[in-house]
Amino acid sequence: MKGYSRPERTVSLCGLCCALCPIHQMENGCPGCGGGDGQQSCAICRCALAQGEPSYCMACGEYPCERLAHFDDFDSFVPHRQRETFARMQAIGAKAFCAEVREKEAFLRVLLDGYNDGRRKSLFCTAVNLLPLDAVHCVRAALPASPETLPLKERGALAAFLLRQEAETLGISLKLRKKPKG
Repeated sequence: MKGYSRPERTVSLCGLCCALCPIHQMENGCPGCGGGDGQQSCAICRCALAQGEPSYCMACGEYPCERLAHFDDFDSFVPHRQRETFARMQAIGAKAFCAEVREKEAFLRVLLDGYNDGRRKSLFCTAVNLLPLDAVHCVRAALPASPETLPLKERGALAAFLLRQEAETLGISLKLRKKPKG
């Protein structure tokens, strides 16, 4: 959006973990809110401009507002867990939270570069997004030290199995919540 820029693009204004989004991970993918010229218009960015440009919606005096009232009801390409994101940010600080997201993104790159057989990008992005950092570390530790010894399809299946197993242990659903049709 013209006239709006953000130095921190790991997590969006509204609490999406942009760095863990499948579109963000594509070459020339989405630059996130405030990502430069040509960025699609975003009502939340316009609101932030009008409200004095808070770093995140949670820092706005109007938060929680009607604009975000149903934000977490359904997911898009990335899970919408704004309330959880902002609660964690408030608990450990925005800088520490963004560092956690960057650490998760580094592991996501490992998965996408070495384990994605072309069918698991969304699962990998969703799982790394929803699992807590310690669970992500557990999955990473369980993966083979030399993954290239396995065929790509087996590597992908193993990574997917470990992510699903960790999610199930923690009671986390890895299915994106779709808006009902009609």
